[in-house]
Amino acid sequence: MSRLKKFTKGILLLLNIVFALALLASCYASKISHQEFWFIAVLTLFSIFFLVAVVMLMLIWLFVKPRFMLISILTLVLCRNAIGHIFQFRINNDFNYKKSARTIRIMSWNVEHFNMLQYKKYPERKKQMIEFINETSSDIACFQEMVAGDDKSKCINTSGEFKKKLSFRDSYYVYDTAFDFDRYHHFGIIIYSKYPIINKQTVVSDPTEYNSIFQYVDVVKNNDTFRVFNIHLQSLRFTPDNRKYIDNPGITGESDFAATKNILIKYKTGMEKRHRQSDVIKKTIAESPYPIILCGDFNDVPNSYAYNTIGENLNNAFNILGSGIGNTYNGLSPTLRIDNIFTDMRFEVNQYKRFLKNWSDHFPIVADIIYNKTN
Repeated sequence: MSRLKKFTKGILLLLNIVFALALLASCYASKISHQEFWFIAVLTLFSIFFLVAVVMLMLIWLFVKPRFMLISILTLVLCRNAIGHIFQFRINNDFNYKKSARTIRIMSWNVEHFNMLQYKKYPERKKQMIEFINETSSDIACFQEMVAGDDKSKCINTSGEFKKKLSFRDSYYVYDTAFDFDRYHHFGIIIYSKYPIINKQTVVSDPTEYNSIFQYVDVVKNNDTFRVFNIHLQSLRFTPDNRKYIDNPGITGESDFAATKNILIKYKTGMEKRHRQSDVIKKTIAESPYPIILCGDFNDVPNSYAYNTIGENLNNAFNILGSGIGNTYNGLSPTLRIDNIFTDMRFEVNQYKRFLKNWSDHFPIVADIIYNKTN
């Protein structure tokens, strides 16, 4: 029996060390060269699972051998800042739709084409999405995967339709015609604003890459001007077969090996492109003469290079008032928080909410912020 106990403790200790090292690597992956050690960045996808494993092993040691709890405790201390990006230990309150005159309500949402692909099967969905957007009374809305065209007789989604039905004053829609949705519909990103837009800019990180453009506008509220960024970083471009394999992976045959290799190559390629895009976005943020509001679909998780580079010296609304894991992607894994609202430090975040609406493959997020010049 004593040998069995020693063997069991040895296995637990080994597991504890492995999970502790994995959590440390995933939390500090953004500090490591992605060109040479790109595979370490993959660990960021599993940070929450490593965290749960480390905490569970700490509790086990409490009853088995308390001094070994130090492995988990030390790991959690070293990762405390990064853990705040992936999990918040608070309960989110209900969303208060009323807002003060000082409040700026921000929405970010990957709208997945506004139901273009399934409009025949779910004809009511686009109407529901538009009604929901209006119900939130957002002052600024940033949408990714916006699909619309100009010819009403040939388009399912038209720019004029959204302008008419959404309660905003100004908008700025940008797209790359090389990646049009079809002959009549564009595929891009758009900023809507209830405040006057006095400046509009598009920045292209690489004209040959998918999701290579991002935008910003300058809006005026009272006597203050703010620069609002809307970004959509490089996606992994998984095919239906990729998604099917991820749901039911295997490790037995050559086809499984090929499928795994294909997914890893796509992840590596996407990560490298997001790395370059993040550097361009960071440089553009640094050039802003105005306080920053930044929204978007990062296609990457907290503790990634993209998240830390773009979010440097900015507040993340989720970190301040979010709760739990706060996943924003409605697919693949229930742990993916890849959509964000960042703000300049001079903004106070008074409310944050992720709405569990299944009309897109992303959940919309909304934050209330107040500008405080003295911060």
